Amino acid sequence: MKITPRHLLMSAAFGLFTLSRLLAEEATAPLPSTIVPSDSNYTGRHAADNKACEALVAAMKGKPCDIIFIGDSITQGWVQRNGKDVWEKHYAGRNALDFGVGADATQHTLWRLEHMDVASFRPKVAVLMIGTNNNRDTPEAIAAGVKAVMAKTQATFPGVKVILMSILPNARASEKMAAANAITKAFVDNRTVFYLDLAAKMTPEGDSWKGLGPDKLHLTTAGYEMWAAELDPLLAKLF
Repeated sequence: MKITPRHLLMSAAFGLFTLSRLLAEEATAPLPSTIVPSDSNYTGRHAADNKACEALVAAMKGKPCDIIFIGDSITQGWVQRNGKDVWEKHYAGRNALDFGVGADATQHTLWRLEHMDVASFRPKVAVLMIGTNNNRDTPEAIAAGVKAVMAKTQATFPGVKVILMSILPNARASEKMAAANAITKAFVDNRTVFYLDLAAKMTPEGDSWKGLGPDKLHLTTAGYEMWAAELDPLLAKLF
């Protein structure tokens, strides 16, 4: 068949139509829930944990905040559970704020960074561990949520250096978290974002992992000691 200018124009028009349709479909595709801020944890079963976090934020007002720990119940455990003694020894005297809330997934932490009164703080370092409660999401969606929280942290605290913690092993979805960690490592530039692979230190131990308690999810006091031992040299470098 002879190719005429009319054929070429029709082909180009069809190509443009196809491209515009694909772009429109991509633009209207639903965002993964992991990157959409949600108040469901604030208003739901863990409202008391959120209020406790707000109390810590209020107590920090008017004081220097050099380090902020951002995360879920594992982070919350620094001051309310098995990590209390370790916190007192390592971080209580270092102008550190525990900004962890039980059951937070990435979308809940995004909401708290927007709605809790932390914007006036100017931490030098943010220690971020989040994602384990997104255990029903895909590794790609979990990593997207972690990246969104990291970006929100940087936007909330200009100039902050982020220590991105690996998501720890757990009995619910350990392989999925390892897959998410493999993605999040790529977010690191070793200038503004640094990676700390605590998960690699929590080696299998019986039917659980070193440093984890009977629920195979939360840290023991020894687990918090492991975290501090890995974290402190990096904090010293960044400060």
